[in-house]
This record gives sequence, C-alpha cells and structure tokens, in this order.
Amino acid sequence: MKTAIIKYNAGNVTSVINALERLGVTPILTDEVEEIRSADKIIFPGQGEASTCMTYLKAKGLDQVIRDLKQPFLGVCLGLQLLCKHSEEGDTDCLGVFDVNVRKFPPLDKVPHVGWNKLTDLKSPLFKGLNEPFFYYVHSYYAELGEQTIAQTDYIKTFSAALHKDNFYAVQAHPEKSGKEGELILKNFLEL
Repeated sequence: MKTAIIKYNAGNVTSVINALERLGVTPILTDEVEEIRSADKIIFPGQGEASTCMTYLKAKGLDQVIRDLKQPFLGVCLGLQLLCKHSEEGDTDCLGVFDVNVRKFPPLDKVPHVGWNKLTDLKSPLFKGLNEPFFYYVHSYYAELGEQTIAQTDYIKTFSAALHKDNFYAVQAHPEKSGKEGELILKNFLEL
C-alpha cells in the first residue's frame, strides 16, 4: 500500500512518519502531483500558519489536486483546518472540502489549547474500537460544528474534533502523539 504524506512546508511531519512506521507502513513525503494521485492513502498533517501553507499549496497546484482526490484522505490538525472553507487565521480562503469555517478561540481562557481532551459523539469507522478517548491537542483555532462533524471536543466551546465527507476524514488532535488510541485511529484509517 502506497501511503503519501503531503509536503507543504508545515511542521509535525516527522512524528507522523514515525507513527506510520510503527504500524509497518513506510510513507513517502511528497509535493509531487503524480506521486500524490497514485497513492492508495494520503495524509495531510501539519502545524503552521494557514495563509502561508495555502500559498504554498496554490503555488504547487496542490489545492485543486487535493479537492479532486478519490482515495482515503486524512487531515491532521492544520490539515483539518485547511480542508475547511475559510480560516480566521490570516483571513484565509481554504480548500472548501468541509462546509465549516475555522475560528480563533475567544480569549476567555488559556489559548492555545494544549493538552489532553476527550473526544465525544463519535460517528465514524475511523473511531472503531474507541469509546470517548483522550487525545493530545495543540491549536489556537478550531473548526465549527456542522453536518460533517463526526466527533466533538469541548475547550472553551464545543468544536469539531473530527470531520468527514466522502473520502475525506480529518482530526484536530494529533493521533501520532496520542498513544495507543491515536495509533488506533491511524490503523483504522489505513484499513478504510
């Protein structure tokens, strides 16, 4: 199984590669269109700033390529946010796969959201074998709730912890940094 990780100048790629290798998968890190199109599974991880990353995706022509993919696709953290319509971070138009916007947490509490929080209201084979697990988060922006929400987390307010539409799945938390439960999400994704 060919698994591609999309390279777009965002951080957090090495920990995703290591997590996949622990599952027996050797992924390729690429921003080459044909390598991405020919992959069986695609992962879109990231830590970074939305507008800078969207600029890179557009410059490489990857924005339209991503929208057109038909194989199982998993966005992680910034990868989830960039799959949404629009982000308040840098007033950025994103890929528009998910019909929700990304907002900045209000300054009512500690921002960024760093630490372990529970996923609730799980509605997807992505969460097979999990029952309200705790996952590790690092983010200052969140995806609103919507029809494509398949899991929620509460931090200052309830937000989309995971989204799903067609072949596109995305999680806000970092499964690669969330122990056995996170490993199970990656395994479930690889088995889709």
